This record gives sequence, C-alpha cells and structure tokens, in this order.
Amino acid sequence: MPNKIQLYSLATPNGQKIGIALEEMGIEYDAHKIDISNGAQFTPEFVKINPNSKIPAIVDPVGDNGAPLSIMESGAILMYLAEKSGQFLPQDPVKRIETLQWLFFQVGGPGPLFGQFGHFYKQKDNDANTNYPLERYATETKRLLKVIDNQLINKKWIIGEEITIADFALAPWVDCLDVFFKASDYLELNEYKNINRWLKAFLDRPAVISGRKVCSNN
Repeated sequence: MPNKIQLYSLATPNGQKIGIALEEMGIEYDAHKIDISNGAQFTPEFVKINPNSKIPAIVDPVGDNGAPLSIMESGAILMYLAEKSGQFLPQDPVKRIETLQWLFFQVGGPGPLFGQFGHFYKQKDNDANTNYPLERYATETKRLLKVIDNQLINKKWIIGEEITIADFALAPWVDCLDVFFKASDYLELNEYKNINRWLKAFLDRPAVISGRKVCSNN
C-alpha cells in the first residue's frame, strides 16, 4: 500500500466531510468508492477496516508507528486528519474546545436527526403512517437549524473568523436538506439568513467543490 491515506467512502454528507477535509488540508489520498446500495459495506474486506460497516473509513498506511491504522467514524477521522496535518483544529485551548463542541454537536444532533427527517420526508407521499415521525423530526431539525443560525450571528464560520473541521462536519448535512432531500420549502430554509450566507461561502471554496465529488457517481 502506498504511503497515502486510503479513503473508503461514498459522497453522502458524512462521506463529503472527509473528502472536503482531505482536499482542504492538501493531504494525498486514494479514494475507494463503497456502494452501500449493494451491500459493499458488509464485505469481509471492508468490515476489517470498519467493524461497524459504515462509511466513511480511512486507513493511514503509516499511522500506527509506521504500520497501518484504520479509523472509523467521521468525527474521529476529522480530528485525526486535523491533528496529522496541523490544520483546521486551533491550537488555542479555547478555540480548540469551541471547535470540538460544535463537531460533537453535529455528530450527535444534525447528523442523525437530519437523516431521520430526510428518511420520513422521502416517504411522505408513499406511506400514510409517516405524519407523526415526520412532524417530530421536522420540528427537531428546525430547532437545530435555529441553533446553528444563532451561532453564526456576526461570525464568518462556526467559531468565528477561522474555518475549522466543525464547518466541514456541519455544512454537508445542512446542504443535504435542500440538495438531496429537496426539503427547502418544507423547512423554510430561506429563513435562516446566517446559515445561507455561511453555506454559500463554504460551498464556493475550490477545495470544497472538489471534496464533495470524491466517491460520487459523477
């Protein structure tokens, strides 16, 4: 295996986080598409890399004192890459913990909650029993969006003037609500002015444009 990060992923919001981080950090990597629609995440080869059978995952061929190191969970991967590259995770203790708290906020909140909202929103026209779960997850999705929007008041990025892995983690999931779930009108996404300004600035970055395409179908 060459001395490059080996990325095993698909261009879902969680997968985009890592493609964007690698591009922004300028880390050399090889990308391997894992098609979760046909069960590729359950193959013995992939389970050796990620026992939880989820994307993304990486292998750093020299990460374990010169031996291969496998890492699962997108938040952990972002932290590892930030520390390996010395970028996008501030050294200042206050800014560092601010970044990490918003990274963990994404992992525990918008990631799973937006995903559940999207699942039931996609089913709304085919299943009459989705009204309660859809309303439940839509309400929580809007609450989380308001938290993010308030955090961005008078801030360019999530923690201030400095873009961090917290932005890498949050932005793909916010973008997914419109681009993949097509729920912009339902969630009234145009009302979140700070989010819209932040998201546009994020999506316009050249490395983000490249990173979002990693392991995509395009």
